[in-house]
Amino acid sequence: MLIKSLVVGQLEANCFIIADEKTKEAIIIDPGDEPDRIIDVIRANNLKVKYIICTHAHFDHVGAVADIKNETGAKVVIHKDELEIYNGARDQAAFWGYELEPLPEPDTFVNEGDELEIGDLKFEVLHTPGHSPGGICLYGESVIFTGDTLFAGSVGRTDFYGGDLDKLKKSFLRLMSLLPDTRVFAGHGPSSTVREEKTGNFFANEV
Repeated sequence: MLIKSLVVGQLEANCFIIADEKTKEAIIIDPGDEPDRIIDVIRANNLKVKYIICTHAHFDHVGAVADIKNETGAKVVIHKDELEIYNGARDQAAFWGYELEPLPEPDTFVNEGDELEIGDLKFEVLHTPGHSPGGICLYGESVIFTGDTLFAGSVGRTDFYGGDLDKLKKSFLRLMSLLPDTRVFAGHGPSSTVREEKTGNFFANEV
C-alpha cells in the first residue's frame, strides 16, 4: 500500500493519496487545495484514481475537488448527510475570505458500513458525525483516515454549522474501540495511533 500525504492550503489540511502498488488504483482523500501538487504525485506514480473521498465538506478539504475530478475522471464520494455542507462550501469559503470554484455534483453517496476497494485494498466507511453531520472515516489495512473527527491529541471543533458535541463524543469513543495499533491519519497535523490517542488525547477525559 502506498500512502502519500500533502499539506495543502493556508489552513494546512492533510490530503492523502492511497494506492494499491500492484494495480496502481488509487483514492484521494480530502483534496483541499493546491491541485497541481496533487496531480504531480498522481502522475509521478502512474496512478489511476478511482475515488475522490471527502471525509467532510468544509472548504479547506474540498477546494481542489473540481480540478482533480477534471484531471482524473474519478468519482466524488461523500456521505449523504454532508450534502448541505458540500453545497454550501463556496459560501463558507467566502465567509473566511477565500474563493472556491464551483464543486461538481457528488457521484456516490456512502453510508455506514459501505466498503470502497482499490485493487486488493479495502476500506470501510465509518459514519462519525460531530464535527459535521456527514463526517466519515475510512478504516482498513490497519489504518484509519479520520478527517477532522480525530486529531493527534485533539478532536474537531463543533461550533461550525452542523456540529454536535454529543455526537462527537460518541464518534470519539467508537474510534477508541478500534485495534490499538491502528495508525491514525488525521485531517490536520501529524499521524498517531489509537493507542496513543486513548492515553494522550485530551478529549478522553471529556467523554
